[in-house]
Amino acid sequence: MAAQMTSDDLVGVLRDTVVALVRRDGVDLSARQLGVFLTCYLNEGAHTVRGLAQQLNVSKPAITRALDRLSDLDLARRKVDPADRRSVLVQRTTKG
Repeated sequence: MAAQMTSDDLVGVLRDTVVALVRRDGVDLSARQLGVFLTCYLNEGAHTVRGLAQQLNVSKPAITRALDRLSDLDLARRKVDPADRRSVLVQRTTKG
């Protein structure tokens, strides 16, 4: 049976992860971009810009800017919602 992680353990894992991201070669993601990416990654299915903005408590333009970067890196993609062409769906990619 696995032991429960304490909040200090979780903070240590977060620190180790951030340090590993900083030290590696390649592109960097901002905290906001990483938040959008992880939200899409951890919650399967399509997301809307509006839904991501509400979930992360940031503006829709901020989500759009983060998605621009994630799209450039092929970590997420947008597509028109077939049920409502006014709405844009956000999905993680295979690379993401």
